[in-house]
Amino acid sequence: MSAVEITHLTKRYGHVTALDDVTLTIDESSITGILGRNGAGKTVLMSIITAQDQPTSGTVRVFGEDPTENAAVLSRTCFIRDNQRYPDECKLDHVLRIGRLFYPNWDDGLASRIATELDIPTDRHVRKMSRGQLSAVGLLIGMASRAPLTFFDEPYLGLDATARTMFYDLLLADYAEHPRTILVSTHLLDEMENLLENCVLLSRGTMLKHGSIDELRSGGWEVSGAWADLEPLLAGRRVLRERRMGALGIVIVEGDERFAREARNRGLTVAPASLHDLVAAYGLLDHDMAEVAR
Repeated sequence: MSAVEITHLTKRYGHVTALDDVTLTIDESSITGILGRNGAGKTVLMSIITAQDQPTSGTVRVFGEDPTENAAVLSRTCFIRDNQRYPDECKLDHVLRIGRLFYPNWDDGLASRIATELDIPTDRHVRKMSRGQLSAVGLLIGMASRAPLTFFDEPYLGLDATARTMFYDLLLADYAEHPRTILVSTHLLDEMENLLENCVLLSRGTMLKHGSIDELRSGGWEVSGAWADLEPLLAGRRVLRERRMGALGIVIVEGDERFAREARNRGLTVAPASLHDLVAAYGLLDHDMAEVAR
């Protein structure tokens, strides 16, 4: 079943189009990455799904209903922003008490475990916490809420590598026991690739790709070797990135297993492109095409 259904969604702020005719479906009980460069429309998309902003045109359905001023729907969502704000005089205990009031599925035991593992101070006002500690508070709320639809917008800002790894491990373990629909906007693709099941790739408000991580990875190859052997293979194919170094070249190109076999038969080095490289390549390709169109 679908947790979110979006049809021809457009959002404009004056002359700026933040989202342009986006249509997609997010399945229930899945972890989806919202990927794209700064300004791609990731936060705007999540804000509209959670009814914190309104579309210029198009429709959004969450659990089959319009989320706008819909308490039955919104009580089942949790949106943790990258700049999440809390009352200055709050301490961690106040945040936990608020969580119990707002989220029907709130789990005190999980909240305490996360607070301990991420080393969130209990005796410090939120306004005096570091950027990483504030991010940890947001992660705690998002996970302990166990909301059926949970959003994390760049949730790890200020966290060191150890704390981020703890977050990924905690999230996967709890998701396995309590499946729900989770959307995460992220730039740390190398770290989060194994966490994500699906992805939505945005660029300049336009959806470039939407599907499973496996589908995205299986469609792109990194091929390198002599340019004379490489160039004939590229005819009629979508080259996402190209770099030449004298007589040698390296490309990221869309293709299937048959293409990969043919490249290997020519003595070229072939490997599946990483998710990070593919997302970067699609984003740069879209950027370059937009520049040419101007």
